[in-house]
Amino acid sequence: MPGQLFVISAPSGTGKTTVIRKVRAQMDGLGYCISHTSRKPRPGEREGVDYYFVGPQDFEEMIKQGAFVEWARVYGDYYGTSVVSLHDQLNKGMDVILDVDPVGARNIKKQFPDAALIFIIPPSLDVLEQRLYGRGTDSEATIKKRLEKAVSEVQEALGYDYIVINEELEAAVQEVIAIIRAERCRVKRRQHFIKECFPLS
Repeated sequence: MPGQLFVISAPSGTGKTTVIRKVRAQMDGLGYCISHTSRKPRPGEREGVDYYFVGPQDFEEMIKQGAFVEWARVYGDYYGTSVVSLHDQLNKGMDVILDVDPVGARNIKKQFPDAALIFIIPPSLDVLEQRLYGRGTDSEATIKKRLEKAVSEVQEALGYDYIVINEELEAAVQEVIAIIRAERCRVKRRQHFIKECFPLS
């Protein structure tokens, strides 16, 4: 049967990318769709590992071609999830994690009603501010914009299926793993085992 889709969102600086990386390292059968973006790579980011980096004009052309299952413009840069990559993994029976913003999450939920939406939040805005300054990749003006946006994004969490508070990294990772394991145990995911092992008259 097709795989399960897990959509993870969080305000910038919450530690979402690190959580996803650790979850994938600890779980089998879990795919990940690498997003396309029109922004330039940050220090340490690698093509085809963190993102597929394309120019704004190329991204807009891909939008016209219907190449994305969802896309959004964030802080002036485009981000999108490839239709081909997503369906290829799901059709192979792999569960897939998507890292998208709330707008993208809503769009995906319309197309994939069974998708599990997980929102990761920081323990407080003060902690988020410390983390944003601590990573040293953004200007003070950008950080202020990210903090302002974080307030509205956290309100979006009320429309998600699960909320994970990333106060302590490993605890947050284990909560996401627990969510994925629970979703894999739903009757609709396990009913084929019953039919195969316990034939009904």
